[in-house]
Amino acid sequence: MRTTPTFGNSSAAPLDIVAANQQLRDASPADIVRWALSLNLPAMVTTSMGINAAATLHVVVARAPNIPVVWIDSGFNVKDTYVNAERIEARLGLNLQVYSPAMTPERLVAKLGGIPLPDDPRHQWFTEQVKLEPFRRALAAVEPELWFTGIRREETAHRRHLDIVSIDARGLLKVAPFFHASAADIEAYMQEYDLPTCSRYFDPTKVEAGRECGLHTAA
Repeated sequence: MRTTPTFGNSSAAPLDIVAANQQLRDASPADIVRWALSLNLPAMVTTSMGINAAATLHVVVARAPNIPVVWIDSGFNVKDTYVNAERIEARLGLNLQVYSPAMTPERLVAKLGGIPLPDDPRHQWFTEQVKLEPFRRALAAVEPELWFTGIRREETAHRRHLDIVSIDARGLLKVAPFFHASAADIEAYMQEYDLPTCSRYFDPTKVEAGRECGLHTAA
């Protein structure tokens, strides 16, 4: 991992990622967001519109009301998630930017005979179509250098090797305000601010818990 990258103006002092993580280790999610915004980089925040998605959106948008909110809508979300998305957007007044696959879910299912399971060789192609290609379009349009994300350390094996601040393989500065939060911490935050949620969420690129969807592992 690059620990001293330079962002924005090339004459700016390099950012020491290790020092930043030490500084922010016990900081609140709000303070982590304030620190990241103080870098004055073009920023975005991504969302799944899932069960606890509103927590990250709330803590970021409260401090950056006009920040682009990028939602990669695979088209395979359940109704409960779409209802939740409407509630979150209305509650937080998001600058929401939705990117969807070029191919409709119906066509993808017809082409593949269903959603490929992770051990199916076609699963990577499917992930490319519904998640990675739309995300590349989003990056090209938004042109961020700073990426706020809702990932947490305890969620997957890959994320246990990251930290609050990390450098994405694409060169983006990735900041996760709730990185060290537990599921109970997130639930408490959701309840404290009475944030919208949903009871069901399904990501066809993960299929099962503990897997990556591809956004955080792709180059």
